[in-house]
Amino acid sequence: MEQVTDTEKLRETLVARARAMIPALQDRSAAANKNQTLPAETIGEFQNAGFFKVLQPKRYGGYEMDPQVFFDIQLTLAEGCMSSAWVYGVVAVHAFQLALFDDRAQQDVWGEDNATLMSSSYQPVGKVERVEGGFQLSGHWSFSSGSEHCNWVLLGAMIPPEKDGGVPDMRTFLVPKSDYRIVRNWDVFGLQGTGSHDIIVDGAFVPEYRTHRAADGFACDNPGNKVNSAPVYRIPWAQVFVRAVASSAIGATQGALNSFLEIAAARISSNTGQKTVDDPDAQQAVAAAMRRIDELKLILYRNLNHMTDKVKAGEEIAIEDRVRFRLDSAQVLSKCIEVVDPLQTLCGARGIFFGKPIVQYFLDLHAGRSHVANEPTRYLNNLGGLYLGHENRDFFI
Repeated sequence: MEQVTDTEKLRETLVARARAMIPALQDRSAAANKNQTLPAETIGEFQNAGFFKVLQPKRYGGYEMDPQVFFDIQLTLAEGCMSSAWVYGVVAVHAFQLALFDDRAQQDVWGEDNATLMSSSYQPVGKVERVEGGFQLSGHWSFSSGSEHCNWVLLGAMIPPEKDGGVPDMRTFLVPKSDYRIVRNWDVFGLQGTGSHDIIVDGAFVPEYRTHRAADGFACDNPGNKVNSAPVYRIPWAQVFVRAVASSAIGATQGALNSFLEIAAARISSNTGQKTVDDPDAQQAVAAAMRRIDELKLILYRNLNHMTDKVKAGEEIAIEDRVRFRLDSAQVLSKCIEVVDPLQTLCGARGIFFGKPIVQYFLDLHAGRSHVANEPTRYLNNLGGLYLGHENRDFFI
């Protein structure tokens, strides 16, 4: 008989806790949309359940688990509310990135309270000036999901080259809440509950050690690897992050399918008098959705297992695989929309009322598709070019 490890038991426990939350997340969805932020109650329940500890180093009270567990939880939560799962994904994933920072930055955030959370906006729009000991940072960033529940933010900016002709240095800047303000302007048609408001910084000093170089993330050789030596932190940071803004769509597609099945069980077409359960188009749409969910889960966990196995064996993940895996993530939203849109149409007039959960899943998926990481064209070109003999052109892989 195969022995069950403590890690496997914890994984099962965490996923069971997420599944138990689905009804409450569905019930709170309307309020989250109206208030343009998740209820504090939801974040508190995520904290109490240990969800934010999954990718956090053990040195700071975390579980230091493989990313498969993180995505297990996210997919499950998304069956109830994609906004809740999205916020969980893009807030909890920051524990992984902070583990890659200099340990002094980790101490700044988690030293007094290891439950402290961070939001982000990685658009490199910040204005940076070199000063003694670090940088002076200013700027206006958009799309900082879950920001009202966080006490730190991770912000993108390009550091100008020190010499003419040099290469700009893309970095993430870690900034405390005392040095930024939130502009509540998240007025959108989907993912309203994510509270992805703007962040403004006016001339904040950021020490050198509170920055993370994109080049280090690409090379999988980060300052934090000196103190966080678990193999999981050798997985490319980009491969973990991009899935945090894509994988909730898989769970939301399951939620949309569940909602459609509930509607179909009682629906009779006012035009033809045919029961929806007997409609061949509905039968095909349900089968397509079920197969697509299965396909995307298989690809997600295949890729994660491959990367996890490689780093645990002390081996590098091949660039070709990283490029291919990046494309797999970028295609998730488009593939989910392909099967949810027909389900929405087949609901007829019953599918246009906000009281029907399928409407929210439909809107959330289309909103999630707009994230820059979920536009697959450039990643298709990069992978195809690689096979045709060109060099890799993407370094966030």
